[in-house]
Amino acid sequence: MLTKRELLHSAAMAALVATTVRSAPAFAQDKAEWPSLLEAKDIAEEGFIYGLPLVMNYAVMQEYSVDRNSGQFKAPFNDIYNMNHVATPEDTAIITPNSDTPYSMLWLDLRAEPMVISVPAVEKDRYYSVQLIDGNTYNFGYVGTRATGTEPGDYLVVGPDWKGDTPTGIKQVFRSTTPFTFAAFRTQLFNPGDMPNVEKVQSGYKAQPLSAFLKQPAPPAAPKIAFLPATTAGIKDNFFQYLDAALQFVPETPRDKAIRTKLAKIGIGPGKTFAFKDLSLEHKAEILVGMKQGDGKVDKWLTGGNKNVNGWSMATRPSSTAIG
Repeated sequence: MLTKRELLHSAAMAALVATTVRSAPAFAQDKAEWPSLLEAKDIAEEGFIYGLPLVMNYAVMQEYSVDRNSGQFKAPFNDIYNMNHVATPEDTAIITPNSDTPYSMLWLDLRAEPMVISVPAVEKDRYYSVQLIDGNTYNFGYVGTRATGTEPGDYLVVGPDWKGDTPTGIKQVFRSTTPFTFAAFRTQLFNPGDMPNVEKVQSGYKAQPLSAFLKQPAPPAAPKIAFLPATTAGIKDNFFQYLDAALQFVPETPRDKAIRTKLAKIGIGPGKTFAFKDLSLEHKAEILVGMKQGDGKVDKWLTGGNKNVNGWSMATRPSSTAIG
């Protein structure tokens, strides 16, 4: 299994080298629109730092809920997959998963309508949680022992454009900044013989569209998407192609407007297609240098960006405003 350090350290040098011979579909952008060599390098550096979590998230989504032949596929969108065992070295899509809280996994497609996540009553001495993570990799909500208690309940997860009142019976509404959202369920395992009890809790986790919860007709289905194929192993070879694809499903916000504008200058973002092979040799070199420098900054932060707080290694916010 790749460690975080190995993935991040290797990404910059390996990622775009392969694209010199294996590129995304060509997008002939007028040379006059391209930034200077130095600006292109700076954009690549900042874009790598900003885009790394988005790219990793996009690749995991592909492996878990899009590509049924990925070897890591769990379930299609809006269906829960319960792992009735602890994580093993075979579970490679997510780096360093917990091994004492068996997972249940759910990728939500919130485009057509919100989804209702229901949890059962859980004994008070058993920890469980439902972590909600959007396409920006922001943790925008928690359900579970520490956040909402151990009583049963129904919780609504809505997309960025949803407008509506909180339905009767819903305990809390969580709003994602993106239409695709990951819900990671963790259920405490006390010992190996406790697994049947964990499975009983897992069987009580439910996910259903809001229309089904309200017993109303379903709205029209969202259109099918031809996702750019992606794998976590492929991040090293296809970083900016993956970022280009991921940004199609990450609405721009005031927080990232500046970096998104810069990325658009090199053909990355909604309505664009990054085509490394169409660049001049000089621009190719600058993109590679910029990505290497971005990787170096990430690696440096990983080795010194955390601080010890009461025995816990806590992440401190990097100084770069490019990291969300």
